[in-house]
Amino acid sequence: MYNIPAFFKSVTVGSEPAHGGGGESVQHELPNLLTVVNQYLGGTSVGDFLHKWENVIFSLIVIGILVLIARLASRNPQMVPRGLQNVTEMVVEELEKFIVGVIGPQGRKFVPFLGTLFLYILFMNFAGLVPLMKASTSSVNTTIALALCVFFYVQFTALRENGIVGYVDHLMGQPRTALQWAFVPLMLPIHVIGELAKPLSLSLRLFGNVTGEDILILIFVGLGVTVLSFTHLPVGIPLQVPFIFLALLTSFIQALVFMLLSTIYFALMLPHEEGEHH
Repeated sequence: MYNIPAFFKSVTVGSEPAHGGGGESVQHELPNLLTVVNQYLGGTSVGDFLHKWENVIFSLIVIGILVLIARLASRNPQMVPRGLQNVTEMVVEELEKFIVGVIGPQGRKFVPFLGTLFLYILFMNFAGLVPLMKASTSSVNTTIALALCVFFYVQFTALRENGIVGYVDHLMGQPRTALQWAFVPLMLPIHVIGELAKPLSLSLRLFGNVTGEDILILIFVGLGVTVLSFTHLPVGIPLQVPFIFLALLTSFIQALVFMLLSTIYFALMLPHEEGEHH
């Protein structure tokens, strides 16, 4: 039988071993399926591969779940939707209303990207609350990749909608008077730094909050296991249950915040006649 208390003491969860120093790294999440498999494989090449790419693997699992849901919902479409089709159409409609409400009518063309981004992050966050699964968003590599997708799409949209001249004019602060032109050497670097800081802000916010949830749940799971450690059973008091319900809410909020900020970044880059009232 797998010794859970010993596992908490011995295994390093979700972190890479220290290079060359043999130092001890800090656990920040519960063991997932690939971590357990790696322990049983005894550090073989297969186990090391699974551990190294576990974030990508769990991300692909989430993608597979989303594709399966979309496929089942659209397999036999009805004029009067019901069941899964009704639920998915309702979700899409609400996402469209939200995005269009922020950007305006022109926001409809961004609904597929921003809506998918929200659902992808939400399902990854929820995956971390399922036993033996992992939230890939607890890895800064995942959140940086998501933020960079937003960053490059926003810049591409800005160039397409405003043209090169309009894009540079936006970065300069849209100077129109002599005084505004005098401040261009100051405003241009500030705007460039601001644009570069956006993906960093998006990625660290999501990573920090999801990691915080994982740490909190890990602490209370470990405490519950420790209380019953004298029984030598792979069970513990479920002290983490109330925090799992809280994590469901915060996981939704974090996915919503990521999408909202991304939506605002698009709105800020659109021509003023389209998005000035926002």
